[in-house]
Amino acid sequence: MHSRTIRTIITGATTLALVASSTAASSKESPPDIETTIDISAPIGGDEAVLHLFAWPWDSIASECTNVLGPAGFGAVEVSAPQEHVVLPEAGYPWWQDYQPVSYELNSRRGSAEDFAAMVAACDAAGVDVYVDAVINHMTGQDAPGVGSGGSPYEHYDYPDVPYTGEDFHHCGRNGTDDIVDWTDVWEVQNCELLNLADLATEKASVRQRITDYLGGMVELGVDGFRVDAAKHMPAADLAAIYAGLPSHVKIFQEVIEGGPGEVDPLEYVELGRVTEFRYGDHVGGRFKDGQLVALQGFQDQMLLSSSDAMTFIDNHDTQRNGRAALTYKDGARYFMAEAFMMAHPYGTPHVLSGYEFDDHDAGPPSEADGTTTQAVTGDGSCATGWECSHRRRTVLNMAQFRSAVGEAPLSHWWSNGSDQIAFGREGAGFVAFNATGTALTREFATGLPAGTYCDVLAGDAADGSCTGPTYTVDGSGTLSATVPANGALAIHIGAMTGDPGEPEDCPGGVDVVFTATATTEFGQEVHAVGSIPALGSWDPALGVRLGTDEASYPRWTAPAVTLPVGTVVAYKYVKRAGDATTWESGDNRSLTVAATPGCQTTVNDTWR
Repeated sequence: MHSRTIRTIITGATTLALVASSTAASSKESPPDIETTIDISAPIGGDEAVLHLFAWPWDSIASECTNVLGPAGFGAVEVSAPQEHVVLPEAGYPWWQDYQPVSYELNSRRGSAEDFAAMVAACDAAGVDVYVDAVINHMTGQDAPGVGSGGSPYEHYDYPDVPYTGEDFHHCGRNGTDDIVDWTDVWEVQNCELLNLADLATEKASVRQRITDYLGGMVELGVDGFRVDAAKHMPAADLAAIYAGLPSHVKIFQEVIEGGPGEVDPLEYVELGRVTEFRYGDHVGGRFKDGQLVALQGFQDQMLLSSSDAMTFIDNHDTQRNGRAALTYKDGARYFMAEAFMMAHPYGTPHVLSGYEFDDHDAGPPSEADGTTTQAVTGDGSCATGWECSHRRRTVLNMAQFRSAVGEAPLSHWWSNGSDQIAFGREGAGFVAFNATGTALTREFATGLPAGTYCDVLAGDAADGSCTGPTYTVDGSGTLSATVPANGALAIHIGAMTGDPGEPEDCPGGVDVVFTATATTEFGQEVHAVGSIPALGSWDPALGVRLGTDEASYPRWTAPAVTLPVGTVVAYKYVKRAGDATTWESGDNRSLTVAATPGCQTTVNDTWR
């Protein structure tokens, strides 16, 4: 990997550019002296997924990472806002009290700072990244003075434990109120109060620094990234300045609710990290609700954000309560099918919700008499009363394994009955089918998968070459004969093959590796794979492997097979070349370890960064 020196340039009211100067070691482990434009935060991969354990206490999250998520290979968890917040017994300790910060001390109804740190450490040990819900746009919405969950006193515009005083807030005074009235006035949306919440003046350097210090302190504890609450209420330039003070490995996604014409544009925030795609739950959730699954073919063309910018969800903690979500956990099978579709389809990065049971939309999580949250996991590891634990279903845990196994393999082999049954593949790596009817679907499917026996991971669990549920055979032509249950789904992938996969004798002649990359180019540009071995040019772009494409395949580029010995470790990147002009993709070097495979062939599926 190469080191990066980052400098931030903020232009206008929105845009920033980051220039990374790469300093190479003399060992040629990385390309020398390359300048490239990169995002301000580390990219969240499309093959990742983030589980929001909404309102879960820290001890229970630590247990879940250790005993459920880590062993299942689920890569990331989002935790609720950890800062000290208001306490509202007169309102029944509602869930939204947690979104009214009193200080940046890590002392909430979910546990102490020590509990939080122990949770982060436990998840890290289990291989699970931790994202924090960051509430940084505002402080409280309380007009009367009070005391926070950690004992800190506060008033509406006075927070001595931060400290913030009146001059650290916006006081817009439009329309006879400090609240937002005109949502088509971007200045008002970003400088007036959201529901009376004291709006921080994030254009001030001192306010920005306090927020950066709060976030950076959690990064020092091991936090990997943030979900930024109410991001649309802060100018992108303000957020850029805040993020720039964080280490470059931190990952960020931002809540930006799409409005109508003249409102804040979510596209202004994509240079800073992924952005929540609110159209997704409306469209995908809506089609699973009404059963018109055929309308999901090419649905991504109806989304606002590109796949690399989008954070997708069927429901989140807000839409689950405000009636916007087409489906929630209360809808049963169709909801869980929609989640499985989200995990299987390559568009965006899935954001999965798992919280607690509720009937009153204001109700807080299960709690003690003083409002502190009760544990979501019992001593024997089962889901405690009042918590819904929907993430423990195969539609989440096993489909996270599916998503990891298929990586960045493109969509392929789409099939539908023209109405309420669909199926699709992930280019030689996985295949799924969905049946939104009341009767079972039995038929042959063209999958594009290699021949073998596969575990249906939506009906059983695969481990050590065996399966606890039904298995299916894919023949030499890639055809699968299978039954998809009524109002159910089927999923198979190359990481869940059973029995002897027929691996050859260690591939003594080497493995034929095909490098593929999805990359958009300008006229005259070519895509090349360049890396640390002679077969990839030893980091010389002129000697790398040239990838090709055609009108039917573009923007997917494919290289001729490169034969490499088993055990070879390759560091590589993609470049775009036009004559002597070379553009390197951003981020750290990619890595590949060549392993023996059936047929001594393998395909690497990547997306330009």
